[in-house]
Amino acid sequence: MKRSSVTAILQLALLTIPGILAAAERPNILFVFADDWGRYASIYNKLEPGTVNDVVRTPAFDQLVADGVLLRNAFVNAPSCTPCRSSLLSGQHFWRTGRGAILQGALWDDSIPTFPLLLEQAGYEIGHSAKVWSPGTPANAPFGAARTAVSGGGQFNQFSQVVDRADDTAAEQQRLTSDVAAVFRSFLQNRSSEKPFLYWWGPTNTHRSWIQGSGKKHWNIDPDSLQGRLSGHWPDVPVVREDMADYLGEVQAVDAGLGALLQVLDDEQLRQNTLIIVSGDHGVPGMPSGKCNLYDLGTAVPLAVSWPGVIPPGRVVKDFVSLPDLAPTILESAGVQIPGQMTGRSLWSILKSDQAGLVEADRDAVVCGRERHVAAARTDRLPYPQRSIRTADFLYIHNFAPDRWPMGTAPGFGQPDASLPAAGELSQNTFAAFADLDASPTKTWLIQNGLSDPQYRPYFDRAFARRPREELYDLKRDPEQLYNVADQQEYQQQKHLLAQRLMQILKETNDPRVTSDPVIFELPPFTDAFQNQRNSTPKKR
Repeated sequence: MKRSSVTAILQLALLTIPGILAAAERPNILFVFADDWGRYASIYNKLEPGTVNDVVRTPAFDQLVADGVLLRNAFVNAPSCTPCRSSLLSGQHFWRTGRGAILQGALWDDSIPTFPLLLEQAGYEIGHSAKVWSPGTPANAPFGAARTAVSGGGQFNQFSQVVDRADDTAAEQQRLTSDVAAVFRSFLQNRSSEKPFLYWWGPTNTHRSWIQGSGKKHWNIDPDSLQGRLSGHWPDVPVVREDMADYLGEVQAVDAGLGALLQVLDDEQLRQNTLIIVSGDHGVPGMPSGKCNLYDLGTAVPLAVSWPGVIPPGRVVKDFVSLPDLAPTILESAGVQIPGQMTGRSLWSILKSDQAGLVEADRDAVVCGRERHVAAARTDRLPYPQRSIRTADFLYIHNFAPDRWPMGTAPGFGQPDASLPAAGELSQNTFAAFADLDASPTKTWLIQNGLSDPQYRPYFDRAFARRPREELYDLKRDPEQLYNVADQQEYQQQKHLLAQRLMQILKETNDPRVTSDPVIFELPPFTDAFQNQRNSTPKKR
């Protein structure tokens, strides 16, 4: 049979599937999802001036916003790599993904539908480079694992290390960025031109570790320019400013890679029919109250969406968005039926709207949570169970086991009294103390100084000390979420309403934390040992 006849039959078959559009009407999809990239981009300095976003420069992301929509209130469902990605790919709350709900020891349940594989079944050609879903077994399983991997460009994930070794650092930066474009171009050239595509780029350079001083050396980000702009959760001292400057340098590298991908789309004349989505999997690593925390520093992420000619451009939307909402959004954009088990809610009506601000009033909250991150962070490999509900005015957090240590134990903090590790070990070994906070210069400085200097003890306690069962933050008075008002009389009614609403959502979505007796997250295999977790150098997660 002639190729044209086969193609016609396949197209007719697709059209007979309910919800499937003709290939010519379905968008290509470019999905950029950076590891540990919190809500840091220069576009935010216009919305929230006075933060580190005054200093970072992300021209590609900013231009994508100008061409599309910025979802200003975008949050992850879990501020930990694998659980977040489990929820994103499945379009469900992370607690519904079995062993995908934990980091170390995660195992993918292939009975759970995921948007990449559903798109492939509907006629899309799919491919990914760098990280999709890991750590976990099988690696990147929700995206077809090795079968759909596109090789090349791996050095980008060690951006500052590779650039720092080069004689001509500017040329090396350009080479790494060009490699990202070359991998994408290779995927495009090898695909079937008759199929729409889904391509995922998941850089991990924004995950620790990176070269100390690289932000200033390679990106001209002066740490002193961050003075007075750091989060109130962090001491405003030179070590912390330099640490954040180095992180922002890695954010700018991701933006350079994004710019290279967009240029490939333009060169191949594909931009007009490509849905582009760019985000990150949680907040900044190795910084107190960031990654592995339910404060905005851990859960808030950038999110820009563009589709020229379809999505009205240049808008900032305030509706609350949870990343699991992206799976049904993508499926709807492609005309693919959304599985009933997806708890995410499609954003397509918002994206197609020409309105800015709050488009749909009932999108007024998101729910987040976490269970186990580093397996041995606490005694008996137990999790630190939390759930939260975030609205425009309040953040309510429920800590199910307030007797446990939120960032893990350490000598004198849940472990027998002894000296805390020396600076050299703390800076290189995430597992040396408080293992749910990645090793970093900031972590090292805070442990070294927070116990001995009274002015820094509040920062230490906020990062590492036990937390009460309930936390409530009044965001109008306290946007940085520094002062817990859960016990204040004037907030009791609001606290009760938010707690009630949160628990109702957890019950309706069958969260084992409130529906299982005994709670499965407290039992094997969710508390099984995880081997090879005491390597001295933090691994990309």
